[in-house]
Amino acid sequence: MASRRAAISLIALGFSAFVSSAFVPASSALALDYPTRPVRFVVGYPPGGATDILARLIGQRLSEKLGQQFIIENKPGAGNNIATESVINAEPDGYTILLVNPANYINATLYPKLNFNVVRDVAPVAAFHRTANVMTVNKDITAKTVAEFIAYVKANPGKVNLASSGNGTSVHLSGEMFMMMSGAKMQHVPYRGAAPAITDMMGGQVQLIFDNMPSIIQHIRSGNLRALAVTTTEKSSLLPDVPTVAETVPGYEASALFGVGAPKKTPPEIIAKLNTAVNEVLAEPAIKAKLIDLGGDPLIGPPEAFGKMIVAETEKWEKVVKAAGLKVE
Repeated sequence: MASRRAAISLIALGFSAFVSSAFVPASSALALDYPTRPVRFVVGYPPGGATDILARLIGQRLSEKLGQQFIIENKPGAGNNIATESVINAEPDGYTILLVNPANYINATLYPKLNFNVVRDVAPVAAFHRTANVMTVNKDITAKTVAEFIAYVKANPGKVNLASSGNGTSVHLSGEMFMMMSGAKMQHVPYRGAAPAITDMMGGQVQLIFDNMPSIIQHIRSGNLRALAVTTTEKSSLLPDVPTVAETVPGYEASALFGVGAPKKTPPEIIAKLNTAVNEVLAEPAIKAKLIDLGGDPLIGPPEAFGKMIVAETEKWEKVVKAAGLKVE
């Protein structure tokens, strides 16, 4: 009798386990195993730039942590739009993700005929960090503060040139925002990248640039260029003696926000697993130190927090693009 009861109990347990496993959602089961093959990490810029370096830094640690390669796939072109559209149109299975960057927020207004909407079509996964741009002048400019520079520009109409790494970049829009909020009007001179712009800055052909921290800081430290302010609301640990633009122009904030996104219908369980992995990577002391070297502290939080940041950045840059009358067909 006892053996018969034991057999019935075993059968019941087996049936119960079968029922439980049978009703586990497919997406949950996939998330438990994810990833089972390499993941494409798409970057909208060529190899070697700050955005690419950031993707490789995070991607390498995700590969080691999750046991599958996160392969950096560089898809430059159309101001980051080719890369973004390729991810939006990819299978929403977690095996194609996007390095979200300032161009995504700016292009939403700059390009009036996009085939996609970043806020609607990209699922936020995790933020990485915010990087300050640096308001930097050449040595011929006598102004030592933001207030002195504004006065200098207003006293010399038409004589001050604002350099950028290209039309519609965060470097360009940081300058446009400054002109909009300070009333200091300058002539915008776009270059094909930061390197030639900085060369002309040092040569005196242009007077001001709001360049990304990683590419400009060595020239500031060498004394070839002079930093007037950083564009974040807080001072940067890399330039602790340099004030913020907002101290002189209240409300000014023009940081570059980076993170990772996925196609909109990617299962939430997979997004949650990626978010956890990214946050664990960002918390590592070595990664934190490298992110600080790139200009910003890590941003650790849930996907929803990054989603709110994307909306806020898109709305912020929409105002600047419209005020400056910028458009790319």
